[in-house]
Order: sequence, then C-alpha cells, then structure tokens
Amino acid sequence: MSSNLHPMLNVAIKAARAAGAIINRAALDVEAVRVSQKQVNDFVTEVDHASEAAIIETLLTAYPGHGILAEESGSERGAKDSEFVWIIDPLDGTTNFIHGFPVYCVSIALAVRGKVEQAVVYDPTRNDLFTASRGRGAFLNERRIRVSKRTRLEESLISTGFPFRAGDNFKQYLAMMADLMPRAAGLRRPGAAALDLAYVAAGFAEAFFESGLNPWDVAAGSLLVTEAGGLVGNFTGEGEYLDQREVLAGAPRIYGQLVPILSKYSKFAGVDAKLAASERIRATDPTRQTAGGSDDVYARSTVELSQPAPEAQAAPSPAPAQAPARKMIRAKRPVETPAASGDAAPGTASE
Repeated sequence: MSSNLHPMLNVAIKAARAAGAIINRAALDVEAVRVSQKQVNDFVTEVDHASEAAIIETLLTAYPGHGILAEESGSERGAKDSEFVWIIDPLDGTTNFIHGFPVYCVSIALAVRGKVEQAVVYDPTRNDLFTASRGRGAFLNERRIRVSKRTRLEESLISTGFPFRAGDNFKQYLAMMADLMPRAAGLRRPGAAALDLAYVAAGFAEAFFESGLNPWDVAAGSLLVTEAGGLVGNFTGEGEYLDQREVLAGAPRIYGQLVPILSKYSKFAGVDAKLAASERIRATDPTRQTAGGSDDVYARSTVELSQPAPEAQAAPSPAPAQAPARKMIRAKRPVETPAASGDAAPGTASE
C-alpha cells in the first residue's frame, strides 16, 4: 500500500481487502452460502452482509464521525448529519457470485458534501485493485490507467446491464440495444456495474450504460472514469447522474457519439425525443398498436427483435391518439434516492 495515497483512500483499501477476503473464502464453497431473495431476480447472501459489516467496522473505527450509505443496511450506521458519507456496495454482482461466475467486486466511495472524492473498486477473484482520488488520477494495482483512445463507435466495445426486476421496461431496453448493436463492435453484459465502470476507466471497454442503478452501484466507478479522462452523465449527457438511476460513461469521443443514440430513451429527455423513441419502438413491431387503451404510450411501448416487415407489407401507422399523447408528455420528476433521503430505497439493489 503506497504511502503517498490519501489517508482516507488507504482506509477504504483496507476495508475493501477485508471484504474481499470474506468473499474469497465463501467462494471456495459457494453452494453452501445462504441466499435469500429481496424481490424477483434480486438476491442477497450472508456474504453480502458479512462483507458490508467488515467494511463499515473498518471505516467507522478510523472515522467514527462519518456517515454511511450501504446497499444492505442503508444509513442505519454512522453519523446522520456528516458531510463525509461512505457509499458502499459490499458485493456488486451477487447473482454472478452465487453461480460461481467470477465477475463481482467490492465498491467503496467517499462523498464529501455530495461530491465523490475517493474511490475503491476491488475484484477479489483477480486481486485487481482500482483506486482514485479526485485530482490525482485513477490507478489499477498502482499503475496509472486511462480511458480508451478509440474514437469510432463502430470499433468500440460497449458494456451494459440488462433490466432484471419486475416493473423494469424490458421492451425499451431491447429497443436501445437494437439501436446500438449495429453501430458498435460489440455489446457486453458482465453483471457488475462497478466493475464495468472500472473497466471503462482502464480502457478495457469504450463505454458503459445502464438504467435502474443506485448510488452505491456507480459512486466509486464514476470517479475512476473521470480521473482516467472519461466522461460520466445520464443518457442525455447531463452531469448530475448519481441520484438519477441512469448512467452513461465512456471515453470522450465515444460518449459523444452515444448521447444522441441513448438520449431519446432517457426519462429526462424532452417530449420530442420521447416521441421519437416511442415511434422507434413501435416501428420495430408494426403489428402492435400503442395508441388506445394505454395510459402511458412511452412506458408501455413494445418491441420485438425480429426481422421488420418489408416496407410494402408493413402495417400502416395508426393515427395519433391525442389522450395518450397528452398523458405521455407529463413532466417526470426524478426518483428520490437514498442520497437525497438518507434511507435506502425500498426494494432496490444492484445485482
């Protein structure tokens, strides 16, 4: 452990390695790990809880006056009004872990007055330690890392995360992938958002995007990306992403090419962009009628990844229905997140 690291980053590294040791021991006999289900396809294990407890104990022993925002325990521990808040995901990629699929990590970030200043993402299966301090660059195992130098989207590898919870807009995500896949060299879904962001920082992938994420999924990884020379925002390219449950990160030139593709699917997009996304989804499945009987055309739009009907045989577009359109353009307020309320969002967690 380098002596020139920020003292708080050193403590975070100590906490991450303690959690990683717990995870690695459990991985030796993963079938013996007790698993419970928070909701459909959303799992938590005794390893998540043990890892989180070890992290919090290490952090609060060093800084008892700091606050805590953790995936499993929310803000139960730590000071309630501190300007220093540790944002913790003790095991990002739990679904991978319980299957023995070796793509998961520990994520720890320190936010000071709402801005992430220190970050650690630790991959215990590879003993890969990603670290960053604001203004000091990003590192992998003490080696400086930078985002990819590629500038063409068609040469780029893009990582993402698929929706997996009840209530997620699966059809919209399929439309996003249908828009993006022909334009990129490849699309990957590793299954741990914090590690995906770390890989963008290291240049292993050119960009990453996902919706439905919580602050503990993206806090540490986002600082890694920006300190490695990349850009992070929501799908419309706006910088306030931590509490908005959607994130896009990438090398600057690739990020700039992805925003026009993904922005129309953002909940923060303008009305015209949302209409375009709705039309894009409907055009992919011309047999479905989005007007009539739907209280939200955009949210209920559907898509099939099948060969589009020949133009001559395509079903005519239905006349626009005014009532659903009016409902569709209602302003959408950002979802309140744990960072704003101080409590963990019920029923939400990373995989």
